[in-house]
Amino acid sequence: MRPPSLTTRRVAAVSVSLVLAAGAAACGPEDNDAKSSGGDSTPHKGGTLTVLNSNPQQDFDPARLYTSGGGNVPSLVFRTLTTRNRENGAAGAEVVPDLATDTGRPNKDATVWTYTLKAGLKYEDGTAITSADIKYGIERSFAPELSGGAPYLRDWLVGAADYQGPYKDKKGLAAIETPDARTIVFHLNKPEGEFPFLATQTQFTPVPRAKDTGTKYEEHPVSSGPYKVVTNDNDGEHLVLERNTYWSTSTDAERKAYPDRIDVKSGLDSSVINQRLSASQGADTAAVTTDTNLGPAELAKVTGDKELASRVGTGHFGYTNYIAFNPTVKPFNDVKVRQAISYAIDRSSVVNAAGGSALAESATTFLPNQKSFGYEPYDLFPAGATGNAAKAKELLKEAGHPNGLTVTLTHSNAKDFETSPEIATAIQDALKKAGITVKLQGLEDNDYSDKIHSVKTEPGFFLAHWGADWPSGGPFLAPIFDGRQIVKDGANFNTGLLDDKSVNDEIDAINKLTDLDAAAKRWGALDKKIGEQALTVPLFHPVYKRLYGKDIKNVVISDWTGVLDISQVAVK
Repeated sequence: MRPPSLTTRRVAAVSVSLVLAAGAAACGPEDNDAKSSGGDSTPHKGGTLTVLNSNPQQDFDPARLYTSGGGNVPSLVFRTLTTRNRENGAAGAEVVPDLATDTGRPNKDATVWTYTLKAGLKYEDGTAITSADIKYGIERSFAPELSGGAPYLRDWLVGAADYQGPYKDKKGLAAIETPDARTIVFHLNKPEGEFPFLATQTQFTPVPRAKDTGTKYEEHPVSSGPYKVVTNDNDGEHLVLERNTYWSTSTDAERKAYPDRIDVKSGLDSSVINQRLSASQGADTAAVTTDTNLGPAELAKVTGDKELASRVGTGHFGYTNYIAFNPTVKPFNDVKVRQAISYAIDRSSVVNAAGGSALAESATTFLPNQKSFGYEPYDLFPAGATGNAAKAKELLKEAGHPNGLTVTLTHSNAKDFETSPEIATAIQDALKKAGITVKLQGLEDNDYSDKIHSVKTEPGFFLAHWGADWPSGGPFLAPIFDGRQIVKDGANFNTGLLDDKSVNDEIDAINKLTDLDAAAKRWGALDKKIGEQALTVPLFHPVYKRLYGKDIKNVVISDWTGVLDISQVAVK
């Protein structure tokens, strides 16, 4: 997942920085309430919002986007059956209706989900949005030339595994029924109590078949949201959105849509973005970023300036940075060695290497420390703040290494403060105190990703991270620990190669639950059970700090995304 650029996804957790972006409440009132430089602070309609980003908003087609909760910029154009609750903190981690009247009605075992569309929904051209359009939008996401979206539907829908999309197979998917213009029914292979979360992905965006232009659709997708695309240059490098006059607040309680125009400028250096937001001059007084954090040095400067500090939004996204072990590689096949490393870790030095406590929170659980994930506090191998070298040495002796051992730690050379040399060096220094000599193997980012996500080349000891497709324990634990998700000839994320029937069975049992609070408790308990095997060493959860311009009002940062929600922002 790219942390919070909000094209978040599981591979984003791989390529990082999805990260789409990982804590209790995402931010307090002092962080969320934008302070204007004077005058009326009440948000008003009108004006232009400028978005300054590093990463272009590429593949601006709902079929191709991999977003969390519908994304940030995409969510202004693409409405879905459900969406994220646009509230601060923990309240924002809830799923709510969007195009649908509710979050879905399951049958008894959650294998069939039924939705009814709200009345009066229209596209930017004034034509009615129908259930058939949503069915078609989902089906076109299966076309190979439009790949890139979330993979769940191929796994979950009956008969969808080999479907190639409507361009090759005009019969469509029988698993999606549209008995009338406002009803859509989904038939699933197995119980999925979290289907309402999946229905926030942009693949659930309605697409009118008559307006579908295939791979060119991204140039002017037909809007179902408050804004329509009027400019899309260089594959999302410059995106201009203006009001969709047929969008109505009567059918959309979530998006405020205050600005008249949104100007997204991408391909900018992160330091330039922060400099422009800091200066906040001209059009930049009404500017935000959806993908660029403050770094340690920049944060130090901002913290010392009261006016700048008042323009920093703080957020947490479901995201964990950790050490991964491959138990098929010696000496990591010995649980005592893995436990020894767990005890030896100096999380204080790791947090400092990640930018300090303002940008990283130490972690002893794999699940992020948010209620929606089912977070259950535990510390199975207490290392304290600076590591427990004595306990680590004791375990190494029991494992047959009384004189210590030498291991290699694989990491990325990308300067991401997550899997980069700074973190690796902090681990190297801590383990040295326990008699473990760590040799560092730094790889360029693509090589690193290819190596750690292949069963054939996965090293025994490496840095990794994971971000949530939605705020729940399911998409966090299952891809990493469900043995049935081990991919032997492709991108594999089950780094510990765990295939434990009791774990697999519990994942299936929790997935049947439509009571998400009950499910959350069981995800938390499962996290602790898996943690006992010491297949990972949780290190820290990132904290996101982002500047915004002087004239920005109504800053909302939820625990779902961890970043400012531009659907709520006003500039007047």
